[in-house]
This record gives sequence, structure tokens and C-alpha cells, in this order.
Amino acid sequence: MTSSSVYIWVESKFSLRGKFIVAIGAIISVSYLIFLYRTSIVDNELIIMQAKQQARMLYNQVLITRQWVSEHNGLFVMRTDSVDSNPFLDLPSIWDQYGNEYVMRNPAMVTRELSEYSIQKGLGSFRVTSLKPVNPANGPDDYEKQCMINFEHGLTESLEIRDSPEGRMVRYLAPLDVKDSCLGCHARHGYSQGDIRGALSITIPIAWADEKMALNNRSLLFIGIVSFVLVSITLLIMFNTLVVSRLERLSSAMTSFPEVEPDQALLSKGNDEIADLSEQFVELCKRLNQSKAELDNTRRQAWLNEKMASMGILSAGIAHEVNNPLGGMLNLVKSLRENPQDIEMQERYLPLIDKGLKRIEHTMRQLLNFGRKETRQYRKIEVGELLSECLELLSYKMKGITIEQEHRLEQEYYVDAEALKQVFINLGLNGIQAMPNGGVLSIISALRNDELYFYFKDTGIGIAKEDMTHIFDPFFTTKDVGVGTGLGLSVTYSLIDQMSGSISVESVAGVGTEFIVIIPAKSDHKIEREEQNG
Repeated sequence: MTSSSVYIWVESKFSLRGKFIVAIGAIISVSYLIFLYRTSIVDNELIIMQAKQQARMLYNQVLITRQWVSEHNGLFVMRTDSVDSNPFLDLPSIWDQYGNEYVMRNPAMVTRELSEYSIQKGLGSFRVTSLKPVNPANGPDDYEKQCMINFEHGLTESLEIRDSPEGRMVRYLAPLDVKDSCLGCHARHGYSQGDIRGALSITIPIAWADEKMALNNRSLLFIGIVSFVLVSITLLIMFNTLVVSRLERLSSAMTSFPEVEPDQALLSKGNDEIADLSEQFVELCKRLNQSKAELDNTRRQAWLNEKMASMGILSAGIAHEVNNPLGGMLNLVKSLRENPQDIEMQERYLPLIDKGLKRIEHTMRQLLNFGRKETRQYRKIEVGELLSECLELLSYKMKGITIEQEHRLEQEYYVDAEALKQVFINLGLNGIQAMPNGGVLSIISALRNDELYFYFKDTGIGIAKEDMTHIFDPFFTTKDVGVGTGLGLSVTYSLIDQMSGSISVESVAGVGTEFIVIIPAKSDHKIEREEQNG
């Protein structure tokens, strides 16, 4: 598992509390392990240094002892069953006048016998070795041989750590120089004063120190574990009290907003960052409520302004349609006034006047219905008829434009009629204004998966690619001044969003544009359930 995958797993599986505890625990553990590792290294270095110093002191003590023995031409001790003579000496033993035999002890034998006492006390061992030993028992091992070769090239001492069945031990070697007092025995071996006769090999066991160090490490590890547990419990309690519980209250307040106003006194316990965050959240909620109220008011005003703007655009086309029959009716009325007794003229002209008046009445009723300010609510209507009414209003603006309709809605649906009417008018006007030189406006309505689909496709100038992301922005327009307000598509988007629907657009510059509107088709059951819920 890579470090990035571990991070993702931690991010997805752990809570903030878990991440905090894991992070702090990891820091404490790593820090303590580094401390324990460094302590072990320092302890080991101190043990080696102490053993080395002890070996040097022992080396000097043995040298002093050997020098004293050498300067006194050896020692003679009474021979016993455990004290034998040295066969490698010229004068191995002597007798006194009473017949007692005394055997000679040279520096090498004194060194060997002192080492035996040291071994019995558990203080280590030491011995004399040489590349050209007189006594074969003093022959060197591989390590000693290499060290004595190095001594001849200027090395003054050598130290190594070696493992053994009894534990670790420190081996220390230092050269033995030929003194003037040594020439009595070693001059015949070809040595002169200052030559390196051999070396003193000292072995000091440090297993006891390793045991103490291991015990100390176990104690430190136990203390570390106890400290880690205590610190973790303390941090967990503090984190739960000071962070988690307060964040949970803040999260609960955020979840219940805006249905439930946050309680500032409940959240702002303490004088720290979370308390500041809680206070800022309360202030944010107040500003959001204020902004929402202002936004709702602005949205209602924008919707009304766009409706009035659409009415103005429609009125320009309707005025022409009203003036034509109105001019004809005025001529008919003038003719009737000039010939009040002409019964035949009255019978011919009055039906024409009645027809013209009904046409004007129908047109004005449509315009008034569109401009009426009604309460936004869902009601069951024939959506196809509503679309046809809107297209009839738009027909006065269609010069050289052909309408192609395909309606597949065969029943009534619950919709926000006023909002949907505004959407149809806005999209229809948008398509008409996109075809100043005429074209085809195709409108299709259908039902799919309990959703109402409306397709508005024109063969106009299209929308430039760089403008596609801005067409629903308030006051964004590519039309000439006085032609568009820049609110039509923005209001349309807002109205569709309020109806839990969606709108999308596909356009190719110079080819045309298609708007696709999708609105949930609410059934009687859904409306009843929504009314019961609130």
C-alpha cells in the first residue's frame, strides 16, 4: 500500500477525532522510538568507552607489574604441587640451604597467573602474545596476529567487539616494547631496546552491561507505553469535550438551518476559535436570511419586469393587428351614420363590426391574462392548450416565420401555469428575435418517465461559443439596445429551477439554437402528499 493510498484510506475511514489521535499518537510514538534508539546507542557507546578505558588501565597495571618483575630479575616462589617450574627459562629453579626448592617467575608467567585470578573474579582475562613466541602457548590468533603486524607499522592500540556464547566482549591489544630490563632474557632472541616484542591481549566481558542496558530499555519502553496511553486518553477526553461535541452541535445547527434558527448561546460556549466560528455562523445565518429575502424580492421584481417587457414587445405586434379591424370598423360605422335608413347596409355591416370587436376582445383578453399578477401555485391544466395560447400571442410578431408544432401531451398535468406561461413566451420570443429574416420555429412537447419535455428549436443566427456560458446570466444580451432586457433567459432559468426542472441549450452559430426544458409532471397523488407535508 503506497503512502498516497494510505492517506486516502485515512481520509475516507477516520473521523476528525480518529485522525487527531492517530496523528498525535504517531508523533509521540516516533519521537519516543527515536529517543529510545538514541538512548540505546549512547548507552552502548558509553559501555564500549568504559570497557576501553578499563582495558587501558589494566594494560598499564600489567605493564607496571611486568616492569617491576623484570627490574628485579624475576621472582622466586616456593615450589608446591600447584606451582611448577618454567622449562623455558635458563634458571628455572633454585634451592636454599634448607633444601627448599624455589621456582622462578618471569614477567610472562606472572602475567599469565594474574590473568587466572582475574578470570576467577569475572573481571576479564589478559595474556602476552608474540609473532615469535618462546612458549608456543603464547602464539597469537588471527586477530592478534593482524594487530601485531599493524603495530609494526605504527598502530598504537586496537579494539574490537566480539560475540561469544557468554555474550559480548571487548578485545583490546596494545604493543609490548622491549625495555632495558628485558634484554637480560630477550637479547639472545635478537631483540634490542625499543623493539616490539609482542602484545598484551586483554579481553573484558560486557554481557553484564548489555543486560543492564536491555533492562533499562524495557523500563523506558514500559514508561513510554504508559505515557502514550495516558496522553492519548487525556487528549481524547479534551478533544471530545473541547472540539468534537461543540462541532457536533455546530453541525447539527447547520443541518437544521434554515428551518431552525441557530441558538447563539448554545454554540458560543468558550473563548476560542470554535466559539468564534459559531458566532460567525450565527451572523452568516442572519445575513443569509436577509439576502434570501432580498433575493426573493428581486426575483419577483425581475420576473414582473420581464413580463412587462414581454408585454411591451407583444403589444407592438398586437397594436398592428388591432388597428387593421379597428380602421375597417370605423369606416363601417361612418357609412352607417351616413345611411341610417339603409336596412340592407346595416344587415351587411353589423355582423362585420361584431366579428371585428370579438377579435379585438379575444386579443386583449389574452394580453391581459398574460400580464395579470397571480399567486404562484400548481393547478391542473391542459399544458398543450397553454402552449397554444402563448403561440397565438406570439403570432403577431411572426413575420416570415413558420411554426411547426408536435404535441404529445394527451392529458392534464399539475404545473405552475403562470411560471410555465412566462417560460413559453420568453423562449418563443427568443427564437423569433433570433430569426430577423424569417425561418422555422419548431416546438415539441412530450412526456417521458413522469417528466414533461419541451423543445424550442429555431433556425436563427445561433449563439457564439464564447457566449454559451453567459446566456443565463442576468442582464446579459447580444441584442441591440431596446430589443432585449437581458433578463429573459435568466428569469426563465430561475422559474424552471423553482419548478424543480432543468433547462439546457445546444447551438451552432449560423445554424440555429435548441432549448430543452424538463419539468416534473406532478400527479394528483404527488400534489396531495406535498400539500399534506406542508
